Amino acid sequence: MAYITLDPKKLQNNFHYLNNLFKRNDIQWTVVSKMLSGNKTYLTELLKLDIKQISDSRVTNLKTIKSINPHIETIYIKPPAKRSVPNVVKYADISMNTEIETIRQLSGEAQKQNKIHKIIIMIELGELREGIMGEEVLNFYAKVFEMKNIEVVGIGTNLSCLYGVLPNQDKLIQLSLYEQLIESKFNKQIPYVSGGSSVTIPLMLQNLLPKGINHFRVGETLYLGTDVYNNTTLKKMHSDVFMLYSEIIELSEKPMVPTGEMGTNVDGLKFNFNKNNIGLTMYRAIIDLGLLDVDHNHLELVDSSLSFVGASSDMLVVDLGSNDSNYKVGDLIELKMDYMGALRIINSKYIEKRIK
Repeated sequence: MAYITLDPKKLQNNFHYLNNLFKRNDIQWTVVSKMLSGNKTYLTELLKLDIKQISDSRVTNLKTIKSINPHIETIYIKPPAKRSVPNVVKYADISMNTEIETIRQLSGEAQKQNKIHKIIIMIELGELREGIMGEEVLNFYAKVFEMKNIEVVGIGTNLSCLYGVLPNQDKLIQLSLYEQLIESKFNKQIPYVSGGSSVTIPLMLQNLLPKGINHFRVGETLYLGTDVYNNTTLKKMHSDVFMLYSEIIELSEKPMVPTGEMGTNVDGLKFNFNKNNIGLTMYRAIIDLGLLDVDHNHLELVDSSLSFVGASSDMLVVDLGSNDSNYKVGDLIELKMDYMGALRIINSKYIEKRIK
């Protein structure tokens, strides 16, 4: 069975680097845990850190988090579905919202549970995912401020996740101005201007972050050390907190070009091969990992002399070339993952999760 490992020391190093960075810039931040897919072993390691606030996009994951540490503040980071409102109020101290009717339901449920439910209202700034339009902001907040058992604690926005619209000074200043407008119009305090995520960290490092932005939601950079803005790794951070290992289950010298009439494969792809390779051979290793677990385009073979040559639902095929490293059946192939690769691997019930 393939397995993934978490290195607690490297995770701790990444956390301390980010925590100190945010403290220096007088910014609060929430750790986004959704990449851990509710895995209790990994969440337990994460919650050993000095985390003040944690966020997730699955209510069941927040339930697991509360079972480990019932006192930690939790955020549900997508607009709640109506059917999930009771559990959102139960397990999320804060939720992010864009729909008046949903907030009304949160208000009613909060009254039933005798709670004050906090919300952050998301504003559309060009990414076209969740967020109310700018011209609706004042009217929207006016309605929400009237609702019982609802406390508005923030204004926020999402950038980069859907279409890759990058944060910049203009967009983040616009978000900050909305917050100032709301506070002035309604004589209310809005504690969080949640305009930061992993992709916004480079702006902070370059002193380009508007002063009004005081809250970040960070997952990818914590776990992978990623400079999302520039698609590199940040200095002093580890990109290998998580590592993936898959066993060689077959190793043979085989032709480089398949034989027979060609159709499409299980993924619906049709292949063309270089006719100059007809008659040539290579060593091919099959590893116990497949498309059911992860798209191999989100994996990186640590041994750079190797390459992927094919993928099916349960097996990936690796080109060993002349096999100068003398790989054999039973050996482990070591792989690194990008964010989507790690997300899918950890979510797969077929991949064993280990602590290094």
